[in-house]
Amino acid sequence: MSIKKQYLKSRPVCKVALRVPKEAAGDSKIIHVVGDFNDWKTDATPMKPLKNGDFTCTIELSTEQSAYEFRYLLDQKEWDNDWEADAYVPNVMTTENSVIQLAN
Repeated sequence: MSIKKQYLKSRPVCKVALRVPKEAAGDSKIIHVVGDFNDWKTDATPMKPLKNGDFTCTIELSTEQSAYEFRYLLDQKEWDNDWEADAYVPNVMTTENSVIQLAN
């Protein structure tokens, strides 16, 4: 899994490219990115499946907030974290959320 950040000079936004590799996606048909940036809506941010089996998407995050929590939802049933997240924090489900940290 990977997280790539691109800060825009024209506005206070960071474009974050997320990728779930085939090894992590397994046999998943659909993966959603679910986090505080989309009010934890499980169907708001679908990832695009690639021919090689990876899934990808790009989200825009306001740099006015320094960190965002998120997880991946595979086939609407299995939760996974990003293996390369900037940090991990405990959540109410007694697991952890991945964290994207932004420079302010």
